[in-house]
Amino acid sequence: MKRAVIITLLLLAVALPAIAAKSEGLSRIGYAIQMGAFSDVKNAERFTARLQAKGIEAFYFRKDNGVYAVRFGDFPSREKARTAANRLVADRLIDSYYIAPPNEIVFVKPLGPVWQKTRPPEITAPPDRPRSDTTRPIEPHDTPPPKTTAKGDRDMGAIAARTAERFVGIPYRWGGENVVDGMDCSGFVRAVYNLCGLSIPRTSRDQFKAGEPVLKNDLREGDLVFFGSSEETISHVGIYVGNRKFVHAPRRGEDIRVTSVEESYFERRFMGGRRYFQ
Repeated sequence: MKRAVIITLLLLAVALPAIAAKSEGLSRIGYAIQMGAFSDVKNAERFTARLQAKGIEAFYFRKDNGVYAVRFGDFPSREKARTAANRLVADRLIDSYYIAPPNEIVFVKPLGPVWQKTRPPEITAPPDRPRSDTTRPIEPHDTPPPKTTAKGDRDMGAIAARTAERFVGIPYRWGGENVVDGMDCSGFVRAVYNLCGLSIPRTSRDQFKAGEPVLKNDLREGDLVFFGSSEETISHVGIYVGNRKFVHAPRRGEDIRVTSVEESYFERRFMGGRRYFQ
């Protein structure tokens, strides 16, 4: 009996940190699957919607070469990610893929004038199936490997800000026509943090409950900024990028853009910031 109690206590000691992390809604992203090379954002959106219709939480983003890729998954090992990707190949949903490792830094430096809309190069790709950069698994990736710094996670805030800026000018629609109001903005910040290796809650209200509270004057790059009529009715979220500005998805069908937190509409509704990278 005593031995059973000891074993139970040991199991609880192991499980409690995981339970606490889960309750906060924050976790590190494992291996992910990346696919596709779309010149038209609508094709990337359409393919993402197909994956989401199958219960796969996917998102798309613009790469350095101007084409759009789709990414999804949070796998504990490269082998499990490869197995899942190969199933999609067998189902003829994709024809090639790249396994993104944990803590991969996708974007570090800004892409020229980061707040200007650019036209990607034309690449022919069918609207219902992505044409990938190669016809086999892609290894290594076409971006530099992750960099480590003495500052650790604190630098990840700046990286999150630079990543958010890469989405400016892209029209975002999460989950096709069935997404509920307010999910576009939270889906956008969730995608950015995913690319930075961190999983955060899905809705803006749950995102507001997670992370460390930050006052307006103490905001740092990469912090999330929240808006609403009260803390119980958070209705909008964006990513702070410095200089009193934040990047956000305003509403369905509109491009992701940069806005000042001091713009009258948002200043009146500012509910606070949250920090996830220490």
